[in-house]
Amino acid sequence: MIKKQDLPHGWIELEFGDLFSRPGDDIVDGPFGSNLKASEYVSAGIPIARLQNIDRNRFVTKNIQYVTVQKAEELARHNFSPNDILITKLGDPLGKACLAPISIPRGVLVADVVRARLTHPWVDRNFLCYQINAENIVEQFKEQTKGTTRPRVNLTKIRALKARLCSLSEQTRIVAKLEELLSDLDAGVAELKAAQKKLAQYRQSLLKAAVEGALTAEWRTNNTPSETGAQLLERILTDRRARWEAKQLAKFAEQGKIPPKDWQKKYPEPVQPDATDLPKLPEGWVWASLDALIDDGPQNGLYLPGSKYGSGTPILRIDDYQIGWHRVRAALNLVEASPSEIDTYATATGDIVINRVNSMTHLGKSLLISDALNGTLFESNMMRLSLSAAVSGELVVHYLGSHVGRTRLIKNAKQAVNQASINQQDVRLTPIPLMPEDEQNAILQLLVEQLGATAELEPTIEHAVKQSTAQRQNILRAAFAGELVPQDPNDEPASLLLERIQAERAERAKQPKTRKTKPKEIAAMVSQLIDVLAEAGDWVPAQEAFRRCGVTDGALTERIEELYAELRKLDKTGRLAVEAVTDAQGRKLYDKLKLMAG
Repeated sequence: MIKKQDLPHGWIELEFGDLFSRPGDDIVDGPFGSNLKASEYVSAGIPIARLQNIDRNRFVTKNIQYVTVQKAEELARHNFSPNDILITKLGDPLGKACLAPISIPRGVLVADVVRARLTHPWVDRNFLCYQINAENIVEQFKEQTKGTTRPRVNLTKIRALKARLCSLSEQTRIVAKLEELLSDLDAGVAELKAAQKKLAQYRQSLLKAAVEGALTAEWRTNNTPSETGAQLLERILTDRRARWEAKQLAKFAEQGKIPPKDWQKKYPEPVQPDATDLPKLPEGWVWASLDALIDDGPQNGLYLPGSKYGSGTPILRIDDYQIGWHRVRAALNLVEASPSEIDTYATATGDIVINRVNSMTHLGKSLLISDALNGTLFESNMMRLSLSAAVSGELVVHYLGSHVGRTRLIKNAKQAVNQASINQQDVRLTPIPLMPEDEQNAILQLLVEQLGATAELEPTIEHAVKQSTAQRQNILRAAFAGELVPQDPNDEPASLLLERIQAERAERAKQPKTRKTKPKEIAAMVSQLIDVLAEAGDWVPAQEAFRRCGVTDGALTERIEELYAELRKLDKTGRLAVEAVTDAQGRKLYDKLKLMAG
């Protein structure tokens, strides 16, 4: 953080709350959890701003949820309007901020979102929003949440964040320059991500050709394998049974027992693959269940508490690998495991680990253990297996990373609130295309040749994307250090803006505090409203009915909310009908009321 004495001429550092006329009302969070439950969400109505809708300087309109107009009226204090600043106070990272979009005229916050509303002209809301996402304040959020497993800050801490203020003219110049530079940067990132997408599509296209036989069509024309896929499968199954019988005989011998009659009948036959809706395979290939090809496993990984992490043996976690990529051994976390745990959960070259618990997006990602990862442990949210020596583990991992392979692997996934899972039986049932060993080698050779270029491009693009993130912070850092645009000596100092904000705050403090309407007054208004509706004998616009009862457009919001609460009670008892009047696009214009007979 830049020290006060290092601030540019005319700038000041102050608490975030000092930038607002009424910090208690201008900076608010969403309602307590029990006051807005997920069960109250509806398919249309007043939009809700949730954590997933807020990114840095960008409101994400995907998967918007809604509440009814009545519920929004109950939560009037927790509303947001276009160009309010929305800030996350939960999550990792927290403190992400964006402006509420103009496409949402009115919305409601959830508990872990903060709304900051500027009601005076001396701070540019874009200037402030950019600053919240800059390193100076990002680091303050991190300091507030160190050592917590569920990062969260409260309103008091948000209002106390240290912010910087310069003249309004300089704010305007900074925002204009930021929008120019960041829009160029965004365009570059969009191009990089488009290139990433094309590479991913190319990779999937190549894998599809490989696992369906198109990639080696010419090879099959020019080569005659020594055995077919079906014959290879039969050989693998024969070896599988022989190994099982040898293990059983060894157990009997160790226990000093004579093998019982028909003991071979207890052999667990591998599950059969479900080939429904699978691609047609070339002649000489066959579908086999992964169970039939497994030499050992599947086995779920090791669970240890967080206190065991920090030193010891390297352990693979689900963030350590993606399809076609993994962290180097030196970058893995270390864990204090016992000798028996190391013996049980150490991987060996040629093993395959499969992610069994994750979001649906990443569930089922697989990794072949290389020599470089030999001996690492693996966590409980993945499982480990080893294949018959006659089957290429590298090729199986390529298949499980293809669209058809991963789709079948997670076909029976169980979906929970925030994650999905597959079990060992799901893995065993997964159908695998099995081709002759010679053709396995031919496929791998072609994949290495054709994926080689993408293997070099992918990390280059990923590095460029990371560099753009760093460049964004460099630009923001310069902006709020006063280094992005030239300063004008004729600009008034920020201290004068603060004086104006403080004067407005003092003026507002003189205004009478909101008086809560007494129950007798509400009852009298409701009684008068019933008389008005009875006299009308038909539908009456709500605002007109309120006006006839003396509740004018200038009435306090709290008074109107209390009246609405009483009306809802009448609605539930059947004494009052409330209907929304909408325009041609289905947008609500106003409510109309009618007193029901009886």
